[in-house]
Amino acid sequence: MNKKIFIWACDYSPKTGEGNLARLFVKLKLKKFKSKIIKGPKNFNNNSLYYYFIKYKYVSPIIGIIFCWKHYINNKKVCYLNYLPFWNFLIFLLLPPKTIVGPITGGSFFIVKDFQSLFRRFIFPLFYRLSIFIIANRKYQIIFSTDLLKRYLPNKIIFKSEFNFVFNLFKLKKIKKNKKIFVIYYRKHKNKNAFFPYFFVKKLLILNYRVNIVGDSLEIKGVKNYGFVKKEKLYRILSESKFSILSGENIFSLFTIECINHNIQILVDKKFGYKINYYKKFFLFLNMKKESEFRYLNLSV
Repeated sequence: MNKKIFIWACDYSPKTGEGNLARLFVKLKLKKFKSKIIKGPKNFNNNSLYYYFIKYKYVSPIIGIIFCWKHYINNKKVCYLNYLPFWNFLIFLLLPPKTIVGPITGGSFFIVKDFQSLFRRFIFPLFYRLSIFIIANRKYQIIFSTDLLKRYLPNKIIFKSEFNFVFNLFKLKKIKKNKKIFVIYYRKHKNKNAFFPYFFVKKLLILNYRVNIVGDSLEIKGVKNYGFVKKEKLYRILSESKFSILSGENIFSLFTIECINHNIQILVDKKFGYKINYYKKFFLFLNMKKESEFRYLNLSV
């Protein structure tokens, strides 16, 4: 058996969800390989032509496909980790035969507010069908990060797929909390921003709650923006926080799981309650647009 594998990761950073998901996959699914050669955008010299193109998010996967073909032609075992959104059927189509692919990601809930969100709402499901056809015929190992995409999959794909790979991160801890601290993961993203409860955050600040933001900077006066932090610092921020907020488009994200691991109560709008079938005791449901509901959660001063 070949004990060496060449791995492409568009993101292998310990500061991001994609990066941590890739690291988890390498640890759990590629442990039989003694030698793991992991490459990605950061392996290229900043002055190289490769780096000039690879810094663009949608170009990096193309370089990854070329990387996989290079080693496949040389009779090496290859793995493509991320980015692997289910809508991008070209990745599944163009990768070499027998490529191991990392967890497939993607959402299934879209709020139409502009042309881009309209495109996602009506065109992505068509792309999903193409991905289903390619995956079924190329016999990929099928592992999904969550179960959000299950609604689009035929039974023949569901039966041979693994869902909720992110659940491998669950490791609950008992930690006492300061009841006046929130921690929120924020990303500047068209679809995510449509779900984000900006009003609720502003209300928390009025009630003298401390609000820590990790990820992209949230331009609301009074919050503390930490940016993208390494796992150790994130754990310190989570350890002192009592509450968090979910925006609703992806309930069991890596950040959600880390919140649960650190005994954080997660506030989510009532309209998304039907999505939560696991670890329900960690979720608190309310209408985030109604100030009166603060008192039901014992959040008011």
